[in-house]
Amino acid sequence: FKAGMTHIVRDVERPGSKMNKKEVVEAVTILETPPMAVVGVTAYRETPVGLKCLGTVWAHHVSTEFRRRYYKNWKGSKQG
Repeated sequence: FKAGMTHIVRDVERPGSKMNKKEVVEAVTILETPPMAVVGVTAYRETPVGLKCLGTVWAHHVSTEFRRRYYKNWKGSKQG
């Protein structure tokens, strides 16, 4: 959810650029999000073709609300 906008002043570190080592004012967006919880982690490795998934690890204890949202057919599953 977008909460608003403001601006920041930052130093630019781009050798060879006109703006190198100068301060720049940029617009930024402030986001407000609902509370989040990590339920899994996916590991990737870089290959010549692109990123390849090594594997995914899921949390053992996830809330019923997450499982209900994750399942395509919660009513038809054993939990529902």
